Amino acid sequence: MEIITNPIYVLSILCFMVILSVYAGKTKIGKQLGGAALLVIVFTAVVANFKFIPSASNSIELYDIIFKYVAPISIFYLLLNVNIISIKKAGLPMVGLFILGSIATTIGILISWLLLSPQDILGDNGKIIAGMLTGTYTGGSVNFNAIALEYEFQKKGFLYAGTIAVDNVVTAIWIMITLAIPLFLNKIWSSNINLNPKVILNTEEGNDNDKIDSKSLAWLIFLGIGSYYISDIISENFIKIPSILILTTIGIILAQTKFISETKGSQTLGLYLVYLFLAVIGAYCELSAVSQLQEVGATLLIFTSTAVLIHGLVFIFIGGLVYRDWEMISIASQANIGGGASAIALAESFNRKELILPAILVGSLGNALGTYLGFLVVYIL
Repeated sequence: MEIITNPIYVLSILCFMVILSVYAGKTKIGKQLGGAALLVIVFTAVVANFKFIPSASNSIELYDIIFKYVAPISIFYLLLNVNIISIKKAGLPMVGLFILGSIATTIGILISWLLLSPQDILGDNGKIIAGMLTGTYTGGSVNFNAIALEYEFQKKGFLYAGTIAVDNVVTAIWIMITLAIPLFLNKIWSSNINLNPKVILNTEEGNDNDKIDSKSLAWLIFLGIGSYYISDIISENFIKIPSILILTTIGIILAQTKFISETKGSQTLGLYLVYLFLAVIGAYCELSAVSQLQEVGATLLIFTSTAVLIHGLVFIFIGGLVYRDWEMISIASQANIGGGASAIALAESFNRKELILPAILVGSLGNALGTYLGFLVVYIL
């Protein structure tokens, strides 16, 4: 069967995979399988392995364009929701715990590296994966992909998808552990501090920024392309650091302005472009490479699990000494490891309604910190 390489045809298939994944990700089974982000990789991998579209061994220029331009710009758009000033409304305890959790994540990755020497199996990919995991366990997939893009790790289809799968497994396990932490620790090291709901609830609700309009779309496209170009120029001619780091910084700075905060749809547009990028990741997953992941997969799982466990031990011990509210500690840890969505789920489970908005806000702080910490770990290793 001859593979069709027409870029318009391939792009239409990728777009359809995004549609299919978004619908499937909202079903009960789809949510259990990791949601649209993982499903779009799986669905496109199936299509590519049945040779309906090109895969890694016969890659086309369209894939390179999406990797080089679309993916970084998608990260830029997602960062336009990071409001650093509003994060202060979460209160010092929640922000302090979240920063502690980010430091604990970095410590966990470094200690796990020293204990397990994953580079013996993963080779040069090891330190990149360590940086990606540091990023995602600080701020989420935005940071994960920012680091992957800089080192073109996304082109290593099954290894990239395998890292995502391991991340999802460990995150799911950590959700169960953080749900159990208050029940267990309240019996042996009782909580004696509670957050004042009045402080947290004195915050503004969102302004429906997800609904994009033509004016906002025009500005977002201009800002995305223009900022990408500027970051490229700065990286090549002035500051020899990764352009994605410069683009991230530009996005965070712009996000603090009133004009950008009133521009609608950056999250929607950014998320769509991320799914398109992940679809190409799926296209790079060839079944012929599956056998290579057996030992690598086990190494990834052990390395990641150990790093998260160390994060938990450091976080619980220091957090318990400084601020012994086990429910808040669990929510802050989950904001690190699982992101804002799972932190909100914990707040709901604990009936701590006053911590829902802080969980969202410190999740934004994680988006701002994650890429920097991820690159720091890569450079250290």
